[in-house]
Amino acid sequence: MSNATMEFTRKELIAAFISRQMQNDDAVSFPAGIPEVRVGVFLANLTHAPDLKIQTTMSQINVHRESKLEDCESAMDWRFYRFTEGFYLHHECFDFAAKHSTAFFVGGIQIDQFGNTNLIGLGADHKKLDFRGPGSLGSTTMATQAGRYYIYTNTHNKRVFVESCDFISAVGWGKGGADARSDLGLPGGGPKYVITPLCVMDFEEASKALRLKYLHPGVTKDEVLSNTGFDLIVPERIEETSLPTRSEIEIIRDRVDINGMLRA
Repeated sequence: MSNATMEFTRKELIAAFISRQMQNDDAVSFPAGIPEVRVGVFLANLTHAPDLKIQTTMSQINVHRESKLEDCESAMDWRFYRFTEGFYLHHECFDFAAKHSTAFFVGGIQIDQFGNTNLIGLGADHKKLDFRGPGSLGSTTMATQAGRYYIYTNTHNKRVFVESCDFISAVGWGKGGADARSDLGLPGGGPKYVITPLCVMDFEEASKALRLKYLHPGVTKDEVLSNTGFDLIVPERIEETSLPTRSEIEIIRDRVDINGMLRA
């Protein structure tokens, strides 16, 4: 059977891109409630990364031998524990996972040009927020220590991509510069990519400011720029996000996303 691509949704495209970021020797922590990230991580484990260590809130799982997976909206979902290879004690789960994670995913209700993210809330007064976010939970620790991490958002507009976050729950590249994290004493590798419904962005090497890297099929450069609230670095050549293969789409639909959440 040809492995040429077949019809896919943008969410499936994103999941396939995320899958390709995972390596066989990675230990990844991720928000299980985000379908694109969950499907991407599981797709990697089912295909090219059979030894991938998937770290949830209190356990380490592996799904490589599973024929089909049920949709789990939370890392605390009991169905996760069928695939458990080991447990963490509750009081050490975030610290242990952070120190042993080579990859991590985090979101943000605000994201600035240096990859700092805000999950706390919006407003000038932390005691009286205009909008309360979900809170940082363990993301501050994870983003500080993980080998590398990816920022994911399912919304790309000027309310999310802002010049300055009202609060910072996870420090990316601080105020910018290649030495920004080391100057702050942060041991982890920092954010690698920002993944959105429109594009993938990376960080320019010297300034560590966000740079347009890949455009998803059907998205224009102007569409990205008009929905970003700061000056985004635009290289002379912009690549298109790699398309998922037929095999990847078939595995996503038949074994991972069997309820079709990424097709909705």
